[in-house]
Amino acid sequence: MTQTLHIIGGGMAGSEAAWQAAHLGIQVVIHEMRPTVETFAHQTGLLGEMVCSNSFRSDDDEQNAVGLLHWEMRAANGLIMATADKHRLPAGGALAVDRDSFAQSVTDALMAHPNISVEYGEITELPSDGMWIVATGPLTSGALGRAIAAQTGADALAFFDAIAPIVYHDSIDMSRAWMQSRYDKGETEEERTAYLNCPMDRAQYEDFIDALLAAEKTEFHEGETATYFDGCLPIEVMAERGRETLRFGPMKPVGLTNPHQPEVKAYAVVQLRRDNALGTLYNIVGFQTKMKYGAQTEVFKRIPGLENANFARLGGIHRNTFMNSPTLLDGQMRLRAAPHIRFAGQITGVEGYVESAAMGMLAGRLAAAEILGQALETPPNTTATGALITHISGGAEAKTFQPMNVNFGLFPPVEGLKSGRRGRKDRYKAYTDRAKLEWQDWLAS
Repeated sequence: MTQTLHIIGGGMAGSEAAWQAAHLGIQVVIHEMRPTVETFAHQTGLLGEMVCSNSFRSDDDEQNAVGLLHWEMRAANGLIMATADKHRLPAGGALAVDRDSFAQSVTDALMAHPNISVEYGEITELPSDGMWIVATGPLTSGALGRAIAAQTGADALAFFDAIAPIVYHDSIDMSRAWMQSRYDKGETEEERTAYLNCPMDRAQYEDFIDALLAAEKTEFHEGETATYFDGCLPIEVMAERGRETLRFGPMKPVGLTNPHQPEVKAYAVVQLRRDNALGTLYNIVGFQTKMKYGAQTEVFKRIPGLENANFARLGGIHRNTFMNSPTLLDGQMRLRAAPHIRFAGQITGVEGYVESAAMGMLAGRLAAAEILGQALETPPNTTATGALITHISGGAEAKTFQPMNVNFGLFPPVEGLKSGRRGRKDRYKAYTDRAKLEWQDWLAS
């Protein structure tokens, strides 16, 4: 009888790992602690729930590394990408989804698969035998986190992550705001008007920054050091780095024209992106925050168009846990101290929904191959998936290891191409062309 694969965690990585292994004929059990044990960030007990943004970021598979990762996962029959495509929302060049219908669809697909079952309840210890994948993500329970630290002999690293608020669309003043994607990007009118924009003049921007810096923030526990992932910094932290930082970041005004005052160039612009298919909810793009709830409503209502905003969800901050994977995992994603256990997803030190799902995809395939007695090499580091696994299993410097999004800096250079900004477009196209060929070869193997 074929050995059963057990997966702890039903997020992006665990869901994708289960799907991949099940399609290779392996019996899979997903162990999910929600809704029995809740977390700060989750709202439901659904598998594949999105807890932060509703975006999988750029879908450009020729000029963007995460877009290439989308392409690789689609080519590998990935559940997460297929479901995202099914529940896609207009977001310019990004792949954004209706988060509720997305998670429900992921859950339905996994529940319907004959090789997959789900058991609810918390796993508090690392198992001593069997074949397991730990895909508990950044919100790994305290008990299991302590068990991982005890098994590895090393403390888990940690950083803090923040989520952005969500606003009810009908509470936004559209006489001040307008719909437009930056630079009118998109092939259809719906795509070209995918973002809702709130303009600020200089005085309004300065007032907003003053209020932001003065607002009451969430305090950390004694002994905790606030280390953030740079791709998800709270807006207050960005503002503390300089008053103009936000204006050159999530509030940059470029590529936008206010139809209410087309002759006036905004000093800064706050963008909101649709969060559900009905268009009733919008999240404030890049506005992750650690402000306390009362302060959030006071500060965000200073944004023109949001003076009377009602919030479906306020922002917040939570502690994320990840491993020092270069020292703990081998090239097959196995825990060196207990090779019957693989780790996948954000707990391994990749950052982002897509990257987490990609590591789940790979762990599921590697575990299935081992159960079937087959040899499966990890994909080459010239592919997006291969570049990520190479990075976390030894390519990164262990002493300074931090969560990492996929990016072309993880790829080996293509010989004969010009470096520098002018040659970047050709270089990125060469990276993606090479990756697609080698990814197809790896899938075929």
